[in-house]
Amino acid sequence: MPETIVEIKKVTKIYTLGANKIYALNKVSAQIEKGDFVTIMGSSGSGKSTLLNMLGCLDLPTSGKVLINNTDLSSLDDDGLTSLRRNNIGFIFQQFNLIQTLTAVENVEIPMIFNGASPQKRRKRALKLLQKAQLPPEYAHHKPNELSGGQQQRVAIARALANNPPILLADEPTGNLDTRTGHGVMELLRELNQAGTTVIVVTHDPRMEEYSRTTIRLQDGEIVNEDT
Repeated sequence: MPETIVEIKKVTKIYTLGANKIYALNKVSAQIEKGDFVTIMGSSGSGKSTLLNMLGCLDLPTSGKVLINNTDLSSLDDDGLTSLRRNNIGFIFQQFNLIQTLTAVENVEIPMIFNGASPQKRRKRALKLLQKAQLPPEYAHHKPNELSGGQQQRVAIARALANNPPILLADEPTGNLDTRTGHGVMELLRELNQAGTTVIVVTHDPRMEEYSRTTIRLQDGEIVNEDT
């Protein structure tokens, strides 16, 4: 029987702008099973980024509940949210968000520092993850400005895997990449998913649907349909 890893229960998020209330999400409900590959799609302003922030423990709903591994996020304080995020979720960003003064391998090591891994263990695992992300080994000690966009995204994926999270969240992971490079990144995400990682991608790239098993479509803060 499938195991639910993420549950969204009637989630509403309201932002107040002067006298106006803006519903970024309006009573959104969904379940994501362990091992699924989900794309969340919709036009700008549909609520995609707001929902991603909820799933990443970066924001809390105005009403409703978000549960990660059966833990209600609203029941946690800031330290609890940080701990859950660090141990359960890896982030992949459209802009890569790499530290420019560090090498590729040093960027991958950063999440492991916060988890208390020794320098030797960090370096060994970081090099292994870069290999898994298919970055040629000769680039491991290059800084981000010495890497192509596709190579930087592979470093970002390796970093997201540093603490072996069961969930990968990707925000427009192909948005800054050309078609060929984007295809390679999508293939890599599919391989990670086939190895057991739950992958959730926010995107407007229709090509991503070819790789996912479930598509959640948002419009004006509401799910308009869900395809599996």
